[in-house]
Amino acid sequence: MLSSAKKFSDKERWICVYPAYINSKKTIAEGRRLPKNKCVENPTFQEIHDVLTAAGLTVGVENKMYPREQNRDVTFRGRVRVQLRNDDGTPFNPQFPSRDSVFTHLGTMIPKLKSRQQKQGGSDHQQSQQANSKKGKGKKGKR
Repeated sequence: MLSSAKKFSDKERWICVYPAYINSKKTIAEGRRLPKNKCVENPTFQEIHDVLTAAGLTVGVENKMYPREQNRDVTFRGRVRVQLRNDDGTPFNPQFPSRDSVFTHLGTMIPKLKSRQQKQGGSDHQQSQQANSKKGKGKKGKR
């Protein structure tokens, strides 16, 4: 049997995390693995890597594409491999006993990243500037 021949520390035995697994824009048929309320809008492999590294997991990044992904753009590329178990079969990190626990952790932590918060703050500032520029127009003709 193949699974018993390889140790849990071999990269081939690590779990795969594609960004589509936790993308709230995807349907279940397109590869989403969590409920939409626990997912993130368009996560990248870099964000997944940063969150899992900060959580203390051993992580590897591969330049692979999710097979169900329709868009072949570079932003949707990337597969993250995560070591879930030690060689003796015990969890590598007791906080993450299963792959679902890793997915839910990603869904809660990615929105808290500084890069995500800066993107949201910048768009609000641009919208308020656009609203202010529209107010002054059209007053010249009213005398």
